Amino acid sequence: MNNAGDVLRLTAIRKSYNIGTPVEAEILHGINLTVAAGEFTALIGPSGSGKSTLLNTIGLLEAPTSGEVEIAGNLVSYRDDDTLTRLRSQTLGFVFQFHHLLPAFSALENVLMPQVIAGNRITEALRREALQLLESVGLRGAENKKPAELSGGMQQRVAIARALSIRPALVLADEPTGNLDTRTAADIFAMLRTFNRDFGTSFLIVTHDPRLAATCDRRVTLADGQIVADER
Repeated sequence: MNNAGDVLRLTAIRKSYNIGTPVEAEILHGINLTVAAGEFTALIGPSGSGKSTLLNTIGLLEAPTSGEVEIAGNLVSYRDDDTLTRLRSQTLGFVFQFHHLLPAFSALENVLMPQVIAGNRITEALRREALQLLESVGLRGAENKKPAELSGGMQQRVAIARALSIRPALVLADEPTGNLDTRTAADIFAMLRTFNRDFGTSFLIVTHDPRLAATCDRRVTLADGQIVADER
């Protein structure tokens, strides 16, 4: 039975890829994982352990071969593209190592992009909220700058504001500090933690940095496509 406080529930998730007929390689081997509302969780493990595949499955970018995915109380049907798009745009935020900002658009326009994708009309109220988010990530006065005019750390701050613009239930962050220097990485991580506390947003963060992982409430370790440790 689903707990009303869960934003994510994975049940017996398996994922295989066809590597040549009829050979298949199974990457995820029966993953069971629950993330509660407000949890700040690190997903750690060696390269090739299946972290990216798991994150893509949670982010509704890839369908599992078998098993169930439930996001914010919604059991996912991978046959319904409209529902997938709605769930992704209304309940999930994404932050990547490479921020993927749209170069032709300003910082403010990039932050508003999830609202556009969700089909929302950009009102003055939404613009004010986006400006407040930019201010909260330390970018007051930079709203009209294009990504090329911003440093790497500043671009990642825009990406964080963008991920939070729809107030998602769960933010998925894939090595969000992996391309930054140590001090900037610590600042970015602290910022994620602040949003977690202030908004009650759940975070699932893939990181190779043990110091950053140690600051999380929970550390889930993946190895060879299986969860081998879950520490709080």
